[in-house]
Amino acid sequence: MSTVNKTARFSIFSLLLAGVLAVALVSPAQATPPNIPSLTTAQSELNALTVAAEGSTTGYSRDLFPHWSTVSGSCNTRETVLKRDGTNVVTDSSCAATSGRWFSPYDGATWTLASDVDIDHVVALAEAWRSGASSWTTARRQSFANDLTNPQLIAVTDNVNQSKGDQDPAEWKPPLTSYWCTYAKMWIHSKYQWGLRVDSAEKSALQSMLGRC
Repeated sequence: MSTVNKTARFSIFSLLLAGVLAVALVSPAQATPPNIPSLTTAQSELNALTVAAEGSTTGYSRDLFPHWSTVSGSCNTRETVLKRDGTNVVTDSSCAATSGRWFSPYDGATWTLASDVDIDHVVALAEAWRSGASSWTTARRQSFANDLTNPQLIAVTDNVNQSKGDQDPAEWKPPLTSYWCTYAKMWIHSKYQWGLRVDSAEKSALQSMLGRC
């Protein structure tokens, strides 16, 4: 091979490598909660969930699910998830995010202001109440509302989270159909880990969503 050809190939390789590095540096990380199960595990867990009619919201209040709890120092659960799910997140002395980039997998939007991002309870607090949490102690509800171990908390676009409200997957799904599989696996695993029930329409929706995996 001639020296000219070697030089040309090296130059092309260098340009390609630079492009890859540039994309890696500017592309925000996608929010990825911990312990999202495999399809096989999610299916097994879905099969194991108790199917029952949804309960009432009588007596429900968000105050019965205390959040956000202190995680470490001055950092609470919300601030911890913002840092976990963002890229190049900078915080001030009170642990509030002052800059960073967040990619919302629900709708594919990227944000640079923490105020544009909500921390979604994948299984909404009111939904949990109707599914069994009404009989829990406040301490258990607090643990659920601040669960950093299971895929129950995720940083997403605020107005998308607000449009979801307390609806289950039979009533609301993420705008990006490509995320339905992951969303279903997170929802199933959270309900399974916390011993919450599903209603029949919810189970059917989750089964259909797993079919996209």
